[in-house]
Amino acid sequence: MKFLTGCALLALNSACAAPLYAQTETDSAVPNDPDAPGEVIIVTGTRDVGRTQFDTAAPVDVISSKEIDAVISSDLTTVLARQLPSFNVQRLPAADGQAFVRPATLRGLSPDHTLVMVNGKRYHRSALLGSRGAQAPDLNTFPGLAIKQVEVLRDGASAQYGSDAIAGVINFILDDTPGLQMFGQYSQYYKNDGDAYQAGLQGGVALGDRGSLVVTAEFSDGAATSRTRQRPDAIALQAARPDLAIPNPVQRWGQPETQTLRGAFNLRYELSDALEFYAFGTGADGNGVTDFNWRNPATTGSVFKDTVAFPDFNFVSIYPTGFTPRFGTEFSDLQAVGGLRGDLASGALTYDLSASTGRSRIEYNMSESLNASLGPDSPTSFYLGRLEQREFNLNADFVYQLDLGGYQPLNVAFGAERRTETYEVGAGDPASYAIGAGASEGLSPNSNGFPGFNPIQAGTFDQTSYASYLDLEWQPIEMLTIGAAARYEDYSDFGDTFDYKLSGRVEPVDGFALRATYSTGFRAPTPAQLNTANTSQGLDTVTLQVFTRGRLSPSDPLAVLLGAKPLTPEESESITAGFAYQGDNGFSASVDLYQIKVDGRFGQSSSFAVPDGVANPNRFTSVSYFTNDFNTRTRGIDAVLAYRGTVGPGTLSTSIAYNYNKTKVTGGSSSTIGNETQRRIFEERLPQNNATATLGYQLGGFDVTLHGRYYGSWTDSSGNATGDIFQKFGATVLFDVSLGYELNEHVNLAVGAENLFDTYPDEATFQANRGLIYSRNAPYDTDGGQYFVRLGVKF
Repeated sequence: MKFLTGCALLALNSACAAPLYAQTETDSAVPNDPDAPGEVIIVTGTRDVGRTQFDTAAPVDVISSKEIDAVISSDLTTVLARQLPSFNVQRLPAADGQAFVRPATLRGLSPDHTLVMVNGKRYHRSALLGSRGAQAPDLNTFPGLAIKQVEVLRDGASAQYGSDAIAGVINFILDDTPGLQMFGQYSQYYKNDGDAYQAGLQGGVALGDRGSLVVTAEFSDGAATSRTRQRPDAIALQAARPDLAIPNPVQRWGQPETQTLRGAFNLRYELSDALEFYAFGTGADGNGVTDFNWRNPATTGSVFKDTVAFPDFNFVSIYPTGFTPRFGTEFSDLQAVGGLRGDLASGALTYDLSASTGRSRIEYNMSESLNASLGPDSPTSFYLGRLEQREFNLNADFVYQLDLGGYQPLNVAFGAERRTETYEVGAGDPASYAIGAGASEGLSPNSNGFPGFNPIQAGTFDQTSYASYLDLEWQPIEMLTIGAAARYEDYSDFGDTFDYKLSGRVEPVDGFALRATYSTGFRAPTPAQLNTANTSQGLDTVTLQVFTRGRLSPSDPLAVLLGAKPLTPEESESITAGFAYQGDNGFSASVDLYQIKVDGRFGQSSSFAVPDGVANPNRFTSVSYFTNDFNTRTRGIDAVLAYRGTVGPGTLSTSIAYNYNKTKVTGGSSSTIGNETQRRIFEERLPQNNATATLGYQLGGFDVTLHGRYYGSWTDSSGNATGDIFQKFGATVLFDVSLGYELNEHVNLAVGAENLFDTYPDEATFQANRGLIYSRNAPYDTDGGQYFVRLGVKF
């Protein structure tokens, strides 16, 4: 690590940025060649127009539209995970809202440690609070057809962009090319389930010679998958009660059934030679359904029991074979940005004035369920309530070229931002949170499977922040680039922050460059994390009893009694250093070492039993709260090798990328990381070693691509009423193949398979009581191989 520190301090500075005026130049003036390694113009991590991947002081990955189209899934988290070994996605079936908004992590950090942008503008968060309270954007809301390229900055960037950019930045660049294209795709798993239909249409028109308008629509319909065995207790019940027709399996473990409609538009128009209006936006609307744990009528005493409150009634009369709650979601997501940009002083000063608004709305429902405490008056379907995240940003960004007599002028960027975040919780049906007369006799209250949001939980919470920044980037001589960035922010809920970044790049010989950065960063707690509470249910894998957990607001009196304190920002310190090589022979390479320290890291406390004498109407088995009083250190290596050139009669493209990433808990209080369970979750839940490799060959109209993915060993955990159970899983290698053919200049056909050899990981032995075969926490798809066919048309 001394090498990292020395390189960063020697570098002095560079690659500093804020919201990206450079985007205009990139989209309209500098065409990218996605097949030329290192030559792609990028706008993420720098405000100096015309920078390429090779020129930057921090590692930036670029994923082209061709690479996006080559992945079967319509979920962009899956696309990124296949291309970037440092990016992991967990599918989490039957995990409440996370079955639909999947957590994705960069460099093993929290999902909300990565800032997401569209055309260089901050994208709003999802309304869902996921694992350990992370509130990150939902990447499943973007139509893949609308994306020109994705730029992933693998470096701390809070001083450049503000909160959340601890692990890095993902910037989706929307297509602005006039023309017409469409596609249709069908895929299915080898197990003959999970049928998925996708279709998309994009139309773009040139607005004279002053701009363009591109509109995209995309639809996907995915059937559920099931990798399930019959639960042992269901087998036993069937043997004891042959008169019952017990479903086999009684519950399904796999991907949810989903339907999604996505859209996007991208407009730019030059009002004059020095002034341009732009607007863009994305939207998504969809629904999905997944299964929860089966309730066994013979053993679920909190539901199936005789009571004095309801004489001559037992829920066996409604569900004689038990029941499996069906958890549904309906979601909508909107983002719109508009602004003016141009130049003054003969082009020496450019400006970008913009406003953006975003909204994520999620509504939950439950069917095939009940509120046991209501007895015969209980409905079997419930509206559970609504979560909504709204954001409104105002940005003013300026760039000035100051001639100091060096190789290039000093690039001076400065500006300000105002951001308002609002979080709203809407109550569900009264029956979904009711505590009926049967509760006093042990019948569980609330809608079974997922309690509805009650009026106490409901409310509207907001937070406003103001920011100003300055960044400098200069190339005093041809071989050296230096720079610095600083950003000050003030939040209405907790106060102010100040962060800075120093970075630099030196190219002693043509084609070989050393680069390094040092930065501080932060992630501000959101209104949802500061103010909301939640109730969830689980199944103890040992006793097979349903248990109810409560996650309280840190300001809740009970949470305060148990040790909760007000949330404060997470603070980080990042160092990245390495080299990049770009040869004239089509070969390129880069190796970067990094270290990220995060103090006051955000998470969920240990679970506490409700103290005697304290009211517990929801019959919580345990309660917890959000807290940020532990520290981690993440160290790793990224290595990327690529080659593109003529081999024989065709063109060969190859690449291999490797990531080593290790997180260590370095401190924390007894309320969070004071036990072995929590430490292991943070340190071992994701593979430390990941790699991807691609081999492609193009000959005439034919294009064949082979892709390999390696995932190292990792440890799974399962929460029970009395603690966690762990299992270590070995390494896994998956292979994909696709074959494309251009029927003519307008029509192309592609066929292929992902997980070609139908490879499955080790079975989750401690989950067998649930009927689950493979771990639901796996960082890869555990549904086996699937094939696809895709037809594309382009004019």
